[in-house]
Amino acid sequence: MLEISNVGKQYPAPHGPLTVLSGVSLTLKRGEAAAIMGPSGSGKSTLLYIAGALEPPTSGTVSLDGVNPYRVAEKELAAFRNRNIGFVFQDPCLLPQCSVLENVLVPTLVVKDRAVWPARARELLGQVGLADRLDHRPAELSGGEKQRVALARALVLRPRLLLADEPTGNLDEASAEMVAALLVELHRQQETMLLVVTHNPALAARFPRRYELRHANLHPAGA
Repeated sequence: MLEISNVGKQYPAPHGPLTVLSGVSLTLKRGEAAAIMGPSGSGKSTLLYIAGALEPPTSGTVSLDGVNPYRVAEKELAAFRNRNIGFVFQDPCLLPQCSVLENVLVPTLVVKDRAVWPARARELLGQVGLADRLDHRPAELSGGEKQRVALARALVLRPRLLLADEPTGNLDEASAEMVAALLVELHRQQETMLLVVTHNPALAARFPRRYELRHANLHPAGA
């Protein structure tokens, strides 16, 4: 379970602290998914980074299956994040010198039993329609294909939580539709918790739980 409880985030500013988040609470159970919308600068990505143990909150708590990642020893935090949380960003962030298969396997390089993961990576790449592109480099892929590689990479270690930040933001309409459908379907198959932030109403509409970030707080969509 992901539990975000009364989270606040402030940044220093010349005329006093800038409040980006205030009293934000959200709970996701295994297999559940939610989308968060809001204008640029409303704090959507900040909330996602806090949920993903990338940026500590100013106040409040975050818990993933009973563990507060911000209380994990610093030397163990990266391993905790790598093993338990998958990320899909607007930019796929693929390594240009590596093949598609090698890019998907990047998160597995620091875990045990490395021999078992290539089969898992190939399985995921087949599910996202790239079984015939394993040896290709990112420069040989379209934008939608690159994002499908990023989705496979995010899921390769079977994370408990999948976080997606504008996953269709750089894609044309057809590619965005394909990536959105795969995101929802793979989340369902893997039974992860999924939290997506997006400006895309069509992507948000795929989720039964939708929220809007307004005035530093989270509101049910339309409320």
